Amino acid sequence: MDPFFIKALQLILSLSILIVLHELGHFIPAKMFGIKVEKFFLFFDVKFALFKKKIGDTVYGVGWLPLGGYVKIAGMIDESMDKEQMAQPPKPWEFRSKPAWQRLIVMVGGVTVNIVLGFVIYMMVVFVWGSPYITPQDMPNGFAVDDSFKEYGFRDGDKVLRVNGENLQNSIDINKYLFLRDVNNITVEHQDGTSETIAIPEDIGSEMFEQGVMQPFIPMTIPVLDSVVSGSPADLAGLRKGDRIISINDIEIGYWHQVTRKVDESEGRELTLVYSRDGELESVEMDQDKSEVLKNNLKTVSLTPDEEGNLGVYVDPKASIKISREHYSFSESIEKGFDLAYWTLHDYVAQFKYVFTKKGATQVGGFGAIGGLFPDAWNWQAFWMTTAFISIILAFMNILPIPALDGGHVVFLLYEMVTGRKPNEKFMEYAQLVGFVILIALVLFANGNDIYRWLFE
Repeated sequence: MDPFFIKALQLILSLSILIVLHELGHFIPAKMFGIKVEKFFLFFDVKFALFKKKIGDTVYGVGWLPLGGYVKIAGMIDESMDKEQMAQPPKPWEFRSKPAWQRLIVMVGGVTVNIVLGFVIYMMVVFVWGSPYITPQDMPNGFAVDDSFKEYGFRDGDKVLRVNGENLQNSIDINKYLFLRDVNNITVEHQDGTSETIAIPEDIGSEMFEQGVMQPFIPMTIPVLDSVVSGSPADLAGLRKGDRIISINDIEIGYWHQVTRKVDESEGRELTLVYSRDGELESVEMDQDKSEVLKNNLKTVSLTPDEEGNLGVYVDPKASIKISREHYSFSESIEKGFDLAYWTLHDYVAQFKYVFTKKGATQVGGFGAIGGLFPDAWNWQAFWMTTAFISIILAFMNILPIPALDGGHVVFLLYEMVTGRKPNEKFMEYAQLVGFVILIALVLFANGNDIYRWLFE
């Protein structure tokens, strides 16, 4: 099956699970407090529904627009904007007739479910599959370090030993720590066997974001090609999976990051590659006419990198590292699941500030970006890890103090509980309308970014 459809199926399944459970977080406490719930819908039923059935006082259904879901609670100013109902005297079974503390529980129920669900999924994933990690010993070649970080004293081949004086269980997490967490210093082991503790600037995360250096530490990988893109310069030159690059323009190549740097430095000019295949050394000279000549008894093929400066070859970074896996008992997985949920929320909140920058706004994504989180092939572990991540994100986004979101209702309820006075219903209607317009604008903007990136990047 096409990877696009596999991602789409995973996205729809994941969102369906999350939406239904989120709305149950509102539905269940509402029913417990005797509040009438008129509708419970997966996806939006604008004009019509794919399926609906009334059971008791509630119409359950599936809409055709997969942008979310909702419960319509009687006597509540929500996205339905049911002014006729709100113009009638309050009924005992309506949301507006209940004490503020009950209404608050109803409103935070969805977010609570998303947080708990994220924790439970993480807990079960680590219990069933364990948790992967890479120690410094599992990376015999160390990291290739971006030039911007060499200014601080890091070198190619460094192994990360400690962060802020504490051992880092998973070495590959170093980029995430630098970008999203409070890192004061990093202790590394250089290739010559010496150790050094390097101080890290306080605003390192902002520097990484502005420079576009989101992965300053990349595992050093032997340049054996894992894949060659069909129709790419490398493919037309005759390079194949399994080829090992030996040199570029007579400069010896030992690791993959040296290949990418040489290609970048060429700025689209021709390159001469020496590579081995099945124990033989072959030469590929790159220029546009793809002519083949014999030179020093070696095969030569000519072409240049493409317009984006790519050769169309890739390596598998896992080929030069060992991935270990730690398994947990059920009780241990509870603690680990809570830890994963907490740091997922922490890291997402930490990076949220970049959304309000010019550069960050262009990187906001919609359903295309969310779908891209899922793997190309169906993998249950990856599916559940991604679903847990999205659940945590939905909890945070829904609690933002924007009218039309759960967080907006919570703000008005807290105001009522503190002052003893309900906000004016007319004000609530206008606030709900403004919030709805804001949400629609954000959805259009985020998905517009997806479409732009798909068309032009």
